[in-house]
Amino acid sequence: MTFRLARHTNDLEQIKSFYIDILGFELLGGFENHNGYDGIFIGKSNENWHLEFTKSENIVLFDFNEDDILVFYPNSKMEFDLVVNKVQSHKIEFIKAKNPYWNENGKMILDPDGYRVVISDLKIE
Repeated sequence: MTFRLARHTNDLEQIKSFYIDILGFELLGGFENHNGYDGIFIGKSNENWHLEFTKSENIVLFDFNEDDILVFYPNSKMEFDLVVNKVQSHKIEFIKAKNPYWNENGKMILDPDGYRVVISDLKIE
């Protein structure tokens, strides 16, 4: 099964920069003016998942819950440290998760839309 998480945003370029330049994902594709939407696909090559972000003339009024979280599991301590260092070098603050599990098993940040993202160190061997 293939998985896609699709989410609307007000600033496609800011989201693109965050997920590619800071979190280390790749731009897999995109589209312009498809039924009034522009969009990008972000993920990792040869994986069976990706994130889709779209933008249109409609302004998004975000209403995320504190438990709405994207969780990413780096494959190594080196990859985890690289992402954490990029986050810090871009002066993005780590925030405390509502669920204490994520405070014990990773680092939480907000993406440019205010959506919570955890970089977990749980599966690092």
